[in-house]
Amino acid sequence: MLLSRRTKYLQVALNGTLDDAFAVINSLPLSDRILIEAGTPLIKKYGMGSITRLKSWWEARLSGSNLSNLFVNTSESAEATVPSGNLGPIISLLMKQFSIPQSSPDKVERSVAKASTLEAYIVADLKTMDRAISETTEVKMAGASAAVVLGLAPLETLNAFIDSCAKLGMDSMVDMMNVGEPYKILRKLKKLPTVVILHRGVDEELYNKSKPLPYHNIIKVKGSYNLLISVAGGDTSREVQRAVFNGADIVVVWKDFFTIASDTGRLAAEFLKEIK
Repeated sequence: MLLSRRTKYLQVALNGTLDDAFAVINSLPLSDRILIEAGTPLIKKYGMGSITRLKSWWEARLSGSNLSNLFVNTSESAEATVPSGNLGPIISLLMKQFSIPQSSPDKVERSVAKASTLEAYIVADLKTMDRAISETTEVKMAGASAAVVLGLAPLETLNAFIDSCAKLGMDSMVDMMNVGEPYKILRKLKKLPTVVILHRGVDEELYNKSKPLPYHNIIKVKGSYNLLISVAGGDTSREVQRAVFNGADIVVVWKDFFTIASDTGRLAAEFLKEIK
């Protein structure tokens, strides 16, 4: 699944533990307008296998399954991702993660068929600065639908990253954190990315309370380029509303989804209503 220019999306960034990610995913409303992000801290802690796990959990959730009814040991290393076998990678993965015995292949195949009705969209927030082709290939193999490169990366890396994502059938996202004039970078590229991320970083917000979200760059980018705009770094209802009002296509949230809370699912549903 690739992103549509006619749809507004909520991107839920998961930056905590795999246990937290599992609980949050199990609480989310069923919507193909929700994008699940394997955040940079999550990938650094658990490796590429974390992407595969998030995808399998979100697929199962989108099928209508309650993941609480399935046993998942997220405390194990996520590096051993997809074992080989005659049943295929997805069936084998479901067996491994959900502890479905191999003596029940019919049950496994029914679970896979049900989950495959809706495709889970997973963003791998790599923040790539170099080795574009190898990094995009790795996350594609892990199950990512999109990958993220930093706008501050060398021009050669940006071009290679965007080209590789296109060849692999992934959306390319360029994170313009700490880039004052994103359009100056875009005009140098051989091909445009799918998404430009306008991003106020966590440290920027923490140590510079007066630094605003870069809403002003939405119209500047969209005025010249036909691509999607994602806004990251704001988590309040007001910030989400302002991002959409100013023309954002994707709004990224993470603070209220770092760990599970009693109102996590309700909050996600409310954000979805605001993002129209």
